[in-house]
Amino acid sequence: MRQKLEERLILGIDPGTQEMGYGLILVKGQKLSLVQYGVIHLKKYSNHALKLRKIHERISHIIEEYAPDEMALEAPFVGQNIQSALKLGRAQGVAMTAALIKDIPIVEYAPKKVKAAVTGNGNASKEQVANMLMKILKFKIDDNTLLDATDALGVAVCHAYQKGQNVATKKSWSAFLKEHPNRVSKK
Repeated sequence: MRQKLEERLILGIDPGTQEMGYGLILVKGQKLSLVQYGVIHLKKYSNHALKLRKIHERISHIIEEYAPDEMALEAPFVGQNIQSALKLGRAQGVAMTAALIKDIPIVEYAPKKVKAAVTGNGNASKEQVANMLMKILKFKIDDNTLLDATDALGVAVCHAYQKGQNVATKKSWSAFLKEHPNRVSKK
């Protein structure tokens, strides 16, 4: 069993109804290491309900096998097609449910926040995210079919960075006021 304060296993999810990426990283202090990543292929299922069932089964299996401490998901990008957004939201909800059933805390991150956390650029391409993750986590992929998996790893890395920043930058209200006197109203 991992010690919660010293080590955390984070499951990152890139929701999708055609492919759903997943990635697991281990955080030990400031060190991040790759545990596992992959893609759940859903194109072969024509029925949306069956896709949802497969998502739940696969994510539940990953949770059973690795026992992550936390789950981080990429928030769905809502474009023009409302039906696609609804289906994507359902897929995300099913993945979240698999974690919630096991009392695993979940957090969502906007796609731009994930890209900015990994590459420094909120408008980075999937390939740029993948290239930076290969440097951060010290691994190599040669196949662009795994970009959904590297997106999921990006979500996990973003979460690890956020958790570290939240702990490192936690300050008191009085310290904030001293550092930012111009932000206090003097009425």
